[in-house]
Amino acid sequence: MRYAVISDIHSNIEALTAVLERIDAIGVDKTVCLGDIVGYNAAPNECIDLVRKLGLSCVMGNHDARASGLEEPNDFNPAAAEAIYWTRKQLTEENRLFLRKLPRRTVVDDAFLAVHGWINDTDSYILSATDASINFRLMEREKTPHLTFFGHTHVRIAYLARNGCVETSLDETITLKEGVMCLANPGGVGQPRDRDPRAAFLVFDAATQEISFFRTEYNIDSCRRKILGAGLPEVLAERLLYGW
Repeated sequence: MRYAVISDIHSNIEALTAVLERIDAIGVDKTVCLGDIVGYNAAPNECIDLVRKLGLSCVMGNHDARASGLEEPNDFNPAAAEAIYWTRKQLTEENRLFLRKLPRRTVVDDAFLAVHGWINDTDSYILSATDASINFRLMEREKTPHLTFFGHTHVRIAYLARNGCVETSLDETITLKEGVMCLANPGGVGQPRDRDPRAAFLVFDAATQEISFFRTEYNIDSCRRKILGAGLPEVLAERLLYGW
């Protein structure tokens, strides 16, 4: 089986469409989303509708939880919180319920675990080898698959663990070896934060145990116009140009 893994769409229909077209050209058996379908940008219903239409397997992100009303954005920065309140007003009832019912994590075909943040916390960020070490211990304790895909940081990275030692990898292709555990982040579709404005995703080949990372161009100007036209904070439009 070949899997595409995407994350942090954040209501950016232009980026999502471009990524899905690229995935279709590459050829996979299943596409999995690591959460945050909505937030920040201006096309929440369009993104949810497409995710639902294609039947993508998806877990809940922290923005999904806030936008659906399960939680409040009290710990969000002002621009992010404003986007959440705007998104709540835009969501159809059907799409709001869809977000509310998403699982916090899921094991996909016994091949890997899909989460948004930490293994046991949607809101926590894996930002370092220390964070990864804690999550590797959680994986061992809970007897999850040796491979976990996570999102939330909007930054493409992989952490590899063997015999208690954790290494960080930014390689574009990683082949997993026997006895090695892995935490991998595909990067952000709708709001990259690694100074590369192109939308990011990865492909995992379960047969070869190979992870390949990809970037693709999308129509940033169209997305920016929608953000500004919706009256959302200007910073949300400007940051897309610089990938932060």
